[in-house]
Amino acid sequence: MLEAAAVLHDVGYSPDLAKTGFHPLDGARYLRDTVGGDPRVVGLVAHHSCAWMEAEARGLREELEAEFPRPPASLIDAVTYCDMNTTPDGTPTNPVDRVNEIAGRYGPDSLIGTFIRRAEPEILASTARVLERLAAAAR
Repeated sequence: MLEAAAVLHDVGYSPDLAKTGFHPLDGARYLRDTVGGDPRVVGLVAHHSCAWMEAEARGLREELEAEFPRPPASLIDAVTYCDMNTTPDGTPTNPVDRVNEIAGRYGPDSLIGTFIRRAEPEILASTARVLERLAAAAR
């Protein structure tokens, strides 16, 4: 399930799927309505990487939360970790560089640039929690 969500989390960027321009919502709707995807995967796609903050900035938070219940935080953390440790072309990176890459790609004053800087503390905390869980599991 986590692997599927990690692979599919950005499917909403596809021009054929973009209805709202908010890729977590567009992707989750596609997976739910067209593919009949596992609701757990669909929820993770909808809520990955602090999506609620961007949804709020776009005026879509109520829609997002009404349609897609928030999955357990530990699962959202895991997908966020995957998202923030790879670049758009799949190259390994780290969360700080990934946030900087996103802000640079969209511009600091854009909706995405503003959102990603607002979300940065939670994204870093989320990815740190995954590392803590992995370290604890290895003990």
